[in-house]
Amino acid sequence: MTQRKPPGKKWESWVEEQIQDAGNEGEFDDLEGKGQPIAGLDAPYDPLWWIKKLMARENLSVLPPALEVRAKVERALEALARLPSEKQVRDLVAALNAEIGRANRTTIAGPPTSLAPLQIDVVVAEWKRRRTDV
Repeated sequence: MTQRKPPGKKWESWVEEQIQDAGNEGEFDDLEGKGQPIAGLDAPYDPLWWIKKLMARENLSVLPPALEVRAKVERALEALARLPSEKQVRDLVAALNAEIGRANRTTIAGPPTSLAPLQIDVVVAEWKRRRTDV
C-alpha cells in the first residue's frame, strides 16, 4: 500500500476501494480460519480480551514467583495419580524440587516462599497407596 490517497476522494471510499481490489485479486483467499465461525463471537464483551489472549498465547503469568511455583506444585501433585511408573513420579518430584529450590533462592519480590522441597519417598508411597485404592 504505497499509493497515496487521491485528492478529493474520501478516506472511507478510498480504503473500501483498496479492500475490494485486494479481494478481487485473491489477496484474502489463504487467510487462516477462512469459512469458519469467529471464535468467541457469542461471548459477552470483555474489554481485556486482547490481554487475556496474549497471556495465553505467550504462556505468561501475573502471579508472584512464590505463588506461581506453589500453584504449579499443586497441579503437578494432582496429576501424579495418572503417571504409569514410579520412575516418572520420582522424575517429576525431582523436577518440582528443583523449581522449589530455584524459587526459594531467587524470589525477592512478592510474598515469601514458604514451600519446602517435597520428600520423594513420601510422595512415591502416597502414589502407590492411591494406585492400590483404585
